[in-house]
Amino acid sequence: MALLIHILACSFGVGSWVAVNGLWVELPLIVNTLPEGWELPSYLTVIIQLANVGPLLVTLMHKLNPGCLKENIVIYSILSIGVLSCILLAFFWDRTTVFAGASHSTAFFVIIFFLSLVDCTSSVTFLPFMMQLPAKYITTYYIGEGLSGFIPGVVALAQGVGMAICVNSSETSGNNTGSLHTEYLPPNFSTEVFFFILGAMMCISLAAFVALNRLPRIYELSTENLVQDTVPSVSSGLDNSGAETDGERVRNNGEMANQGSHMMAKYSMYQLTIIYFLVAWVNAATNGLLPSVQTYSCIPYGNLAYHLSASLASVANPLACMLAMFFQNRSLIFLGILTVVGTGFGSYNMAMAAMSPCPLLHGTAVGEAIIVLSWLFFTGTLSYVKVMVGVILRDQSHNALVWCGAATQMGSLVGSIIMFPLVNIYRLFKSGDFCNTECPLIPQN
Repeated sequence: MALLIHILACSFGVGSWVAVNGLWVELPLIVNTLPEGWELPSYLTVIIQLANVGPLLVTLMHKLNPGCLKENIVIYSILSIGVLSCILLAFFWDRTTVFAGASHSTAFFVIIFFLSLVDCTSSVTFLPFMMQLPAKYITTYYIGEGLSGFIPGVVALAQGVGMAICVNSSETSGNNTGSLHTEYLPPNFSTEVFFFILGAMMCISLAAFVALNRLPRIYELSTENLVQDTVPSVSSGLDNSGAETDGERVRNNGEMANQGSHMMAKYSMYQLTIIYFLVAWVNAATNGLLPSVQTYSCIPYGNLAYHLSASLASVANPLACMLAMFFQNRSLIFLGILTVVGTGFGSYNMAMAAMSPCPLLHGTAVGEAIIVLSWLFFTGTLSYVKVMVGVILRDQSHNALVWCGAATQMGSLVGSIIMFPLVNIYRLFKSGDFCNTECPLIPQN
C-alpha cells in the first residue's frame, strides 16, 4: 500500500506544473514561430501571474470562511480544465490575429491563461490535500512536481528543438551578396504532438487524484489532521496543543526521535518572516525575474544553448527534490546561504541578458557551457530551498501551507510585473540574429 501511495502521490504531483513547465522547455521552438519572438517569455510570465486570481480566491475563502471550500471539487475542476486546455493548445497554438497593425498570438495567450489558472491554483490546493497523508509522502509529491519539468524536458530533448544553422543567402537565392541568415532544422516531431503529450500527463495526474480519493483510509493521518485550528492565520497553527502530546510520544520511540523534534519545532514571528521572505524571493527569481529574459541570456550563444538551458535546468528540480529526501537541512542559516548562492547564478544569467546580443564569451564553446551550467545551478539550488521551506511549513499547520502557496504566487507575480516593462516598454534587453550579430572579437592568445 505504501508503494502504491508513493506512486500515486508522485503522479498527482506531476500535474501541478506540467503544463507551464512543458511550455517553457518548448519555447526554443515556439519563439521562432510566433510573432512576439524573443519577447514571448516576458508576455507569458505576466499572463501566468494574472492567473493568480485562482489561488487568490482560494486563499480568501480559507481566511473568510474556513472549512467551507471543498478542495476535492476544486482539484477535480482544475485538472479537467488542464486536460481540455492542452488539447485545445495542440490545435490553436500558432493561430494569430492582427491587432493595432501587428500580429499577436491571441489564441495561444488565452489558452495559456487557463493552463496557468490550473497550475497556479494547484499551489494552494494540492499541498493542503496532501496533508491527509503521512509526512513522508510530501517529499514524494515534490518529486512529482519536479518531474513535471523533467519529463517535458526529456521529451523536448528527444524532439530535437532549437537546432539552428547559418545559410548563405546566395545558396538559396542564387545571388552573390553572400549574406547569412538563420534557418531552423525541423524537429523530430511537431509541437502539436508535444502538447498532446502534456495533455496525457494531465490525464495521468487526474487519474492518480481519483485513485488517492478512493483509497481506503487505513493509514494514519499526519499531524495536520489535528485541526483544532479555527483561526486562519499562520501563528495560530503553531499553537496546536495536541502536537506537543504527539511529539512527546514520538520522542520516546528511539528511531523516531529526530522526526518528532522536527514536528515539534516552533518558529518565532521573526523566523516565520524570514521563511516567507525566502518563499517569496525564490519564486520571484525562478518564476518571474529570470524566465522573462532567458531568451536574451541564452539565444546569443545559439539556439542549442537555449534548448539545453531550458531542458537541462528542468532536470535540476527533481534532483533537488530527491536530494531533499535523503539530506534534509532545515537550518535557516543554511537555506539563507543556499539562496544567496542561487541568486549569484541568477545574477550572472541576468547580466548576460543585459549584455545581449553580445554577452561575455559570445561565440565560444566555453561561453555556451557556462550559461547552461549557470541556469542548471540556479534552478537546482533554489529548488532545494523551495522544497525545504515547504517541508518546514508543512510541519506547522494547514494554514501555514496555504499561506506558503500564497507567498509563492505573490513572489512570482511581483517578479513578472517588474520585468515586463523593462523588456517590452523600456527595451533594456536587445535581441539579435544568431548568424548576423556583429560582436567585438575575443583576443586570441
